[in-house]
Amino acid sequence: MQGKVIIFSAPSGSGKSTIIGRLMAHKELNMAFSISCTSRQPRGAERDGVEYFFVTPDEFRRRIAGGEFLEYEEVYKDRYYGTLKSQVESQLERGENVVLDVDVKGGCNIKEFYGSRALSLFIQPPSIEELRRRLEGRATDAPEVINDRLARAEFELTFAPRFDRVIVNDDLDRAVGEALAAVSDFINT
Repeated sequence: MQGKVIIFSAPSGSGKSTIIGRLMAHKELNMAFSISCTSRQPRGAERDGVEYFFVTPDEFRRRIAGGEFLEYEEVYKDRYYGTLKSQVESQLERGENVVLDVDVKGGCNIKEFYGSRALSLFIQPPSIEELRRRLEGRATDAPEVINDRLARAEFELTFAPRFDRVIVNDDLDRAVGEALAAVSDFINT
């Protein structure tokens, strides 16, 4: 039996990664990450082939030209993110429910490509002010990067209605519960 696609999108700092991490602990859901490809530098302890496939901007552009991506976007100048078609397809064929952690445009594109075989979830922060507090609390980005992320978040929030489900992360346990219920229902129908 082929797997299904579960798409998560959210502005940076919305808690998406934490929610996904908690869902991944539910082994009965048979969920497996699709590792995205990016041209950005690794952050902290990130490793190539684990959190992302890290490539140069030129290599990313070569892969675009070769038609290797299900979706991709240049989020900032020379900072690309994309999903490799071959990886997702092989995981689906193995019966895995493939989890995609992608930006909003990518999420919409993947949902359009897979249709009813995909569930798209948008994790929304309670407010832009709370998002700023979370991003500053990470202490991983310079103030100008945080400002860029917040400006992008305001744009990304306009995409929320295009997703199958919007989950406001104002209480982490409740947001995890909502996401778990949505994913379980989708996988089991």
